Amino acid sequence: MDNNGRGDDRVENGFNPEEDDRKKEMKEAEMSVEQIFESQEVPSWRKQLTMRAFAVSFVLSILFSFIVMKLNLTTGIIPSLNVSAGLLGFFFVKTWTKMLEKSGLLKQPFTRQENTVIQTCVVASSGIAFSGGFGSYLFGMSERIAQQSGDTRGVKNPSLGWIIGFLFVVSFLGLFSVVPLRKIMVIDFRLTYPSGTATAHLINSFHTPQGAKLAKKQVKTLGKFFSFSFLWGFFQWFYTAEETCGFFNFPTLGLKAYENKFFFDFSATYVGVGMICPYIINISVLLGGILSWGVMWPLIETRKGDWYPADVSSSNMHGLQGYKVFIAIAMILGDGLYNFFKVLSRTLIGLFHQIRGRQALPIANQPSPDTSKKLSYDDQRRTQLFLKDQIPTWFSVAGYVTIAVISTIVLPHIFHELKWYYILVLYAFAPTLAFCNAYGCGLTDWSLASTYGKLAIFTIGAWAGSHGGVLAGLAACGVMMNIVSTASDLMQDFKTGYLTLASPRSMFISQVIGTAMGCIVSPCVFWLFYKAFDDLGLPNSQYPAPFAVVYRNMSLLGVQGFSALPKNCLVLCYVFFGAAILINLVKDRVGKKWGSYIPLPMAMAIPFYIGSYFAIDMCVGSLILFVWEKINKAKADAFGPAVASGLICGDGIWTLPSSILALAGVKPPICMKFLSRATNARVDKFLGS
Repeated sequence: MDNNGRGDDRVENGFNPEEDDRKKEMKEAEMSVEQIFESQEVPSWRKQLTMRAFAVSFVLSILFSFIVMKLNLTTGIIPSLNVSAGLLGFFFVKTWTKMLEKSGLLKQPFTRQENTVIQTCVVASSGIAFSGGFGSYLFGMSERIAQQSGDTRGVKNPSLGWIIGFLFVVSFLGLFSVVPLRKIMVIDFRLTYPSGTATAHLINSFHTPQGAKLAKKQVKTLGKFFSFSFLWGFFQWFYTAEETCGFFNFPTLGLKAYENKFFFDFSATYVGVGMICPYIINISVLLGGILSWGVMWPLIETRKGDWYPADVSSSNMHGLQGYKVFIAIAMILGDGLYNFFKVLSRTLIGLFHQIRGRQALPIANQPSPDTSKKLSYDDQRRTQLFLKDQIPTWFSVAGYVTIAVISTIVLPHIFHELKWYYILVLYAFAPTLAFCNAYGCGLTDWSLASTYGKLAIFTIGAWAGSHGGVLAGLAACGVMMNIVSTASDLMQDFKTGYLTLASPRSMFISQVIGTAMGCIVSPCVFWLFYKAFDDLGLPNSQYPAPFAVVYRNMSLLGVQGFSALPKNCLVLCYVFFGAAILINLVKDRVGKKWGSYIPLPMAMAIPFYIGSYFAIDMCVGSLILFVWEKINKAKADAFGPAVASGLICGDGIWTLPSSILALAGVKPPICMKFLSRATNARVDKFLGS
């Protein structure tokens, strides 16, 4: 209130701004989403694709590629980063436009459609860091991983040139394979695509006045924890002048537990991952670590000299390492195949009911007779705009055929073991598998890209046999994974675009540009890791790349058969393969309520090879979130993802300066040993054995 008392006059005369805001919010709460945005003009698809959107997308794609790459090379657990991408995209462009607005230079306001374009581009780019196989099939081709597998046949060491070329010829096929199905999936079948729907609701909420206020607070929280995580990463690096010193080697649970990979390694990344992942995943990972490193490996080690030669090291594939890798493979395959057939059966049943109800399968680019009947205002508006900007079917077919021909010619020059007829067979089945993965993902939110990749490993590997089958299987895995992964990602983005009124054309172009960014950014990020860390991929290193060993041994298994397994390992593999299927069956039979308490075999298998230290970090994250929810659930729900994203992003981006310092030969100044000299000698001996 000023000295003239005008503040009181405004309240008395009904001009209380707080009361007006409350009334406005109550009015908006009664309106549907599209009624709230009714007064805003939807920009054309060309105006949705702005230079500022792609500039922000490029910066964020570098950030997220570092995060995904670090997770790939440590444990292979990649949480959904869509929320972080949408939130940071909103923050950067909103800040940009506010500055321009104050200076009077703003020509185009920031819209939810542009926000959707940014999120799509960033997720498409960082997705290549996963589907590119830098922590799995692609790195599994290297000599470093081959030596751990005990078979150096079929080796192709990483090189920036061929990796970028490989990704460019295989990463776009999935996009063209499902474009004609966008109307069928989104409008006719009305598939939910839970992640795409959740992202759309998030972006829609950001662009309402109330949502913008919350988003501003969330970004501020993310920034605080980003700074803390980044500085904590620097602080940890400062005390790690040697391999066996620093916080990563702190025996928090005692020496015996440390020797068996049970310790808290003070990783902000995995505390954040634990806050994002469901509780059951974190508990499953911890249970898997206890079962393997707490029970099985110590027991199998007592059979040294009987089950496997006593003179081989623990890292030899014909020793204890073989049991760690192949039993993990058995669980992963059991879980993957069960879910593959479950999703496939649901896909076929869903298709049967859809077709039976319509008497015919809908055709892309043709109006559906019943889409205009009994639709809400929101659905009518969304359907109208979704069908407005068509992508011709001939364009997608021509694009697929053209890229397939180029790829069939180029790939055998990159991988001599991958014959042209193997590639033709893959491309003949790829559109069908891409459709199945995209449809199944719409029903269940599960992308089974890695499962399709494993099927390609065994199929092509066995077909090629001893004549380059290992490398051919891994390369075929890459081809298939990239196709089916990008197909489901694009359909998720079409669903997000449908709910935010973003044009299908802008979604497709954004996905293409994001994929192109990823084909360059992700290999460069991997190359930085590869050159900076000489021990990348080794079992006891900071970046062990566990799935690279797993994928290579899958390929070996496909070529050599069961002769690659140590004594009694096959029996144990059968047991754990069957147990994975049985656990999933029980989980599905008891229903959603009780099934949520049954552990996930896939998550249990992850620590079998690398240990439980990251599981402890993740459980700490779960505990923090659990206590926070008990104290204030509303605040935990609103700010939990922002805190987790800040922890992951800060620690993830610290790997950039740490990698540059390692390349420059700059070592941390201090080695902080937490153990006595005698104890350190014991640990060093254990780690070196």
